[in-house]
Amino acid sequence: MTGSMRDGDVHDDEIRLWREADWWIAKNVETGVTTQGPTRGAALENLDEAVALYAEKIGSEPTDAALCELGIDPADNTTGEQERPDALGTVR
Repeated sequence: MTGSMRDGDVHDDEIRLWREADWWIAKNVETGVTTQGPTRGAALENLDEAVALYAEKIGSEPTDAALCELGIDPADNTTGEQERPDALGTVR
């Protein structure tokens, strides 16, 4: 686990933020995940999402327990083994 020292305390959640040309660059030191944005706020928002994706907190299949927490009973699934529809359709 990477961390930095300031006043004798370890900071494992260090973020580095700097400007390159017209973009702000944000880096999570622990994970190495780096993003950019046209503003500081946008770069930090992008970093939050990228770190969550990196940690598989979003964009992954939900567990049965997570579905139950949302009030969805997996046993009530009526789609069975059907193929998932193509959300984007056919590109021509």
